Amino acid sequence: PVTDGSRELHSLCAQLEFLLQFDLKEKRSFFGQRKDYWDFLCQGLARCRQEHEGIHFVTSLDKLKTPVGRGRAFLRYCLVHQQLAESLQLCLLDPESLCEWYYARSPFLSPKRRAEILGSLYELDCVTFHLAL
Repeated sequence: PVTDGSRELHSLCAQLEFLLQFDLKEKRSFFGQRKDYWDFLCQGLARCRQEHEGIHFVTSLDKLKTPVGRGRAFLRYCLVHQQLAESLQLCLLDPESLCEWYYARSPFLSPKRRAEILGSLYELDCVTFHLAL
């Protein structure tokens, strides 16, 4: 199993975060706080009209104050529960939403690259992650 001390885990999480932040449009909340991929994931999963346990878990953690921190916790939760590919795929279903959140260079806007990314993430479902949440 992959644990918190694994170098590969840190590399994987950094790459996932890079992908989710690459060419992300700058958006601000009503109070001026910069939105991040966490907000994109929340909106995408809310649009599916099903409450995601990972979103509920992360929002219940009072220690997390920033969107990036919440996004990182969500990625870890999804890895542990083998839900990362499915959760991201749900967020990537709506082309209008993707265009609202990402500029043209984002790999998520290319059907071929999106399929490659999701295919790789589905392969991670075979890996056991024992991470502190």
